[in-house]
Amino acid sequence: MFVVYLLVCTCIVWGVVDAHAHSLFNSAEEFYGGYRVQVATTPEFPQIDETSEILIRVTDEDFEEVDSFTMGLRFFYNDVQVDAVPPQSHQGGHWDIDYIWKREGNHIVMTDMYSVDGDNTDILTYTFNMGTQSPFGYIFISAITVGALTFTGIMTYIYLPKILRRR
Repeated sequence: MFVVYLLVCTCIVWGVVDAHAHSLFNSAEEFYGGYRVQVATTPEFPQIDETSEILIRVTDEDFEEVDSFTMGLRFFYNDVQVDAVPPQSHQGGHWDIDYIWKREGNHIVMTDMYSVDGDNTDILTYTFNMGTQSPFGYIFISAITVGALTFTGIMTYIYLPKILRRR
């Protein structure tokens, strides 16, 4: 039995050619104007009044990171602008910025790209939804955890005595 298990595991491992990392839940990407902008937050669900990191990556249409770009951010909540980060120039295709979310719920984050690799282009605006952790998130995670533990307890109660009697 052990040999069969080992053979199955080996076949599964050989069958997997590429491994890809899990994308963040609070992430998105948008193609526009020949560029792709990706955004994500760390932690995946930012907490209110705690520092989180907004991760931005800019690539061209061939998925190659740009050498430099100038970008600013605008934050909207209920269609009202609540914060902004002025345009800044960045070397390389990444920009990591610390941000403190003040309101709970869904925000619209507009990233305004002013230039790429020193070219003065039209302002390209990419729009993303970003959410913060709400009390519902804790309730949801707790309900899933309780359900999983209850299922495990019931299965253990039903099958553990049968397994122990066989031995």
